[in-house]
Amino acid sequence: MSTLPPCPQCQSVYTYVNGPGMVCPECGHEWSAQSEVETVEAVRVVRDAVGNVLQDGDSVTVIKDLKVKGSTLVVKVGTKVKNIRLCEGEHDIDCRIDGVGAMGLKSEFVKRV
Repeated sequence: MSTLPPCPQCQSVYTYVNGPGMVCPECGHEWSAQSEVETVEAVRVVRDAVGNVLQDGDSVTVIKDLKVKGSTLVVKVGTKVKNIRLCEGEHDIDCRIDGVGAMGLKSEFVKRV
């Protein structure tokens, strides 16, 4: 028995083939079976404060004083952060800052070097 893809609109697993297309009986959505093959996942692009595209391993500079949550430490303007890692979530950069340690940063507060 072949497994059919779930409905792209409501994620129902009860889809079926109807002629050249596919149908979801729960929400009534109809789509082409060919579009399922051609669909390419959108690549998430992370940009810094001035619009430069960031990638894993880039070096960035902090453009605003940032308070470290749960601590009295502050990451000062101009602090250089090397070898960043992009991740999912509200804080899209994982990094290690000298004197502070590992932390997450938002891309809107950094500029690529």
